Amino acid sequence: MTDQTPAPYTGSQRVLSGVQPSGALHLGNYLGALVKFARLQHEIETFIFVADLHAITAWQEPAKLADQVREIAAAYLASGLDPAKATIFPQSAVGAHAELAWVLNCVARLGWLDRMTQFKEKSGQHKERASVGLYTYPVLQAADILIYKATQVPVGEDQRQHLELTRDIAQKFNHDFGAENFFPLPEALTQGPGARVMSLRDGSAKMSKSDPSDNSRLNLLDGVDAIAQKIRKAKTDAAPLPETIHELADRPEALNLVGIYAALEDRTPAEVLVEFAGQGFGAFKPKLADLAAARLGPVGDEMRRLLGDPAEIDRVLAAGAERARAAAEPTLAEVKQLVGFWGPGR
Repeated sequence: MTDQTPAPYTGSQRVLSGVQPSGALHLGNYLGALVKFARLQHEIETFIFVADLHAITAWQEPAKLADQVREIAAAYLASGLDPAKATIFPQSAVGAHAELAWVLNCVARLGWLDRMTQFKEKSGQHKERASVGLYTYPVLQAADILIYKATQVPVGEDQRQHLELTRDIAQKFNHDFGAENFFPLPEALTQGPGARVMSLRDGSAKMSKSDPSDNSRLNLLDGVDAIAQKIRKAKTDAAPLPETIHELADRPEALNLVGIYAALEDRTPAEVLVEFAGQGFGAFKPKLADLAAARLGPVGDEMRRLLGDPAEIDRVLAAGAERARAAAEPTLAEVKQLVGFWGPGR
């Protein structure tokens, strides 16, 4: 019997996040996640995965799933993630995620999961027909974070509840197995300006890849002409732009376009209004279209180049998976020791 004690959390900082390969990425993903991942890699040890285990909580065509993973990886790379700085990998290539998720399923409590609002929203009126995976999705999210002992997680408002669950699970595991501070309690990294990009057709709805109208979003693979056309058709109102953000409170479509312009230029909406106050959308939209094309056009071009050479993407993902496994496996081994699973010398 070994008396080796698993190492507690040592205080090193790590950030982790991921995107599901379940549809085309759009401007909201780019501003709310991808460019921020690229920025974080210069500030903190960064793990960014393609969440293919999460994706299959809803049906995915098996013949297409691997290519969907490559498309997300291409978007990461085209948006500035550097595989020499950030660990980029497919979630399913690191078995420790699923192994830890099972242990954490035995730590989490039904009452905790029953309070998760996203399951209620996604299952709707047909809860009994939803997959068990969709119900336990937040526990797998906790495993994604805790297997790397990540300390910070970029989250939007719709994921804050899941991060709180991760903290509860980590705290209960530490308490139950007498391992104070073994898992850190991860903190939320707020997304900041541009995080919540709304639909181009409805300023009260978040831009979404599941919206049936392609004109509701700017896809990363849209060409320059498509970007200009979608912005030209974006819903607005007849009033000119005001001088203050407060005056846009009841004009959601106008507020959205001003926010998009500000995020693309890394300015505040107030600064944008100083430039365009008093002007109508006939003047503003062409400027926004030019700006969006200038920012997104090169991203789309690089994605198309990468997708034309899937072997290059596969090399990045394979190397990232190897690095991720090397980081995850010691934590999993320590968890197994704490839980009391059989192992040589125990």
